[in-house]
Amino acid sequence: MSSDHLTEIIVFGALFLLVSGMGFVAARWRRPGTMHSLDEWGLGGRNFGSWVTWFLIGGDLYTAYTFVAVPALVFGAGAAGFYAVPYTIVVYPLVFLVLIRLWSVSHVHGFVTPADFVRARFGSPTLALAVAVTGIVATMPYIALQLVGIEAVLKTMGVHGHWPIIIAFVILAAYTYQSGLRAPALIAFVKDILIYLVIIVAVLYIPTRLGGWGDIFSAAETKFAKTPAPSDGVLLDGTNQLNYAMLALGSALALFLYPHSVTGVLASRNRDVIKRNMSALPAYSFVLGLIALLGFMAIAAGITPVVTDGKADTNTVVPLLFDTMFPDWFAGVAFAAIGIGALVPAAIMSIAAANLFTRNIYKEYIRRDATERQEAAVSKLVSLVVKVGAVACILLLDPEFSIDLQLIGGVIILQTLPSVALGLVTRWFHRGALIAGWAAGLLAGLWMLYEIPNVAKKKEHFGGSAFKLSDLGLDTRMTVYVGVLALAVNLLVAVAGTVAFRAAGLADGVDATRPDDYFADENDPKIKQMELTGST
Repeated sequence: MSSDHLTEIIVFGALFLLVSGMGFVAARWRRPGTMHSLDEWGLGGRNFGSWVTWFLIGGDLYTAYTFVAVPALVFGAGAAGFYAVPYTIVVYPLVFLVLIRLWSVSHVHGFVTPADFVRARFGSPTLALAVAVTGIVATMPYIALQLVGIEAVLKTMGVHGHWPIIIAFVILAAYTYQSGLRAPALIAFVKDILIYLVIIVAVLYIPTRLGGWGDIFSAAETKFAKTPAPSDGVLLDGTNQLNYAMLALGSALALFLYPHSVTGVLASRNRDVIKRNMSALPAYSFVLGLIALLGFMAIAAGITPVVTDGKADTNTVVPLLFDTMFPDWFAGVAFAAIGIGALVPAAIMSIAAANLFTRNIYKEYIRRDATERQEAAVSKLVSLVVKVGAVACILLLDPEFSIDLQLIGGVIILQTLPSVALGLVTRWFHRGALIAGWAAGLLAGLWMLYEIPNVAKKKEHFGGSAFKLSDLGLDTRMTVYVGVLALAVNLLVAVAGTVAFRAAGLADGVDATRPDDYFADENDPKIKQMELTGST
């Protein structure tokens, strides 16, 4: 631990302890009669209003890894790193009606996970299992990558070793176990306020130290002009424009398929809360654009990433920029914003993964007669196991491999789109065809990711997500996002399979939902009547 960073460490530690205390207090915030049910522990009683939901979903989607990785990508690749801005803009109109439908049908039937909906919609426990396992696998490395954000801050402050991360996640595990979703919902207020404060100060103050925006962009142009990579620069070129657009679209389609995103939506009080949030959440995209610009600022400031085991850790460029440009006390506030930014999504992700296991594996295949209390107990324990697994990823695996896993996770979660998103608007697909499409999309996506090299990082496989169309026999130098190609394979197989199964007269599963379920609200008289009579 370096004495040069003592002030930063004290400020960071004080704010970290503050939010940890809030996490434990959250169990008494809007205290229910009992926490022994997934509705209360895993979904906060399904009673969060507009403000709480806005902070919760924002804190869930815009993570510590986003804070360090997006500007790190801009630092290394230039304009390509800005794909995160358009994708977080187009996502909300895309999912507006779909999420409202998901909330309504989940409200009527008590669904806790997207796999619950798939099980009822298509009458297929196998398809639901595929969706659940996909969600858990995609979420695990995402949790681990929150630790990468904390590690970047600790390295900048001269704190080495894994023990601080272990301590942080022990505290996180304790208050999540006790308070459930209420803990990250309450902490999200502090996290988002700190991030907004730090970014606004950064974009107003740092450019004045660097000679203005003209000098910042000029420095970036000079750097990229000297690199051998043809596709980097402050502007896109002809080879990566299609990939940029498809990466933005694919990421937008995937974002609300992640279990933790669905968890934040299902915790909302009613449909109006979701409508207001889908309209207001793009405000975060403005901040994300400012965050991305930190990558160009780091170039102009001459920041050199911390080298660990002979490898430059580009995730440290933003913490190093703050350490160089800000007074020690405010650098400590900025580091705390990143650290706390890891706690909120990590808590929600672990809860969402635990709910998937409990509802769609434990109750479906191990103990069908499990009570609400038993479900909550299992979910709490699994949330601890998930966190231990995330820490193990950091301790045992090369961080680069953890990033590869998250890259794979984004591609595989897209393969649940036909079952979950399209399932909310049509019942046309056959359950067997959806399973076949899911498997084909996964295999195609993993094969393409395996075939992509990264010469700069001396990796023969899993070197990125930009697949060369020339590898498919096309005479072009353009690349396209693997996730979109894999999803296209998925949909083609699902459509062809459905036509074949229907022609063969193969029976489909029974749909346990009804058309009215997709438009229900808590104040709907028909829903009130169903609750009184117990009918479904």
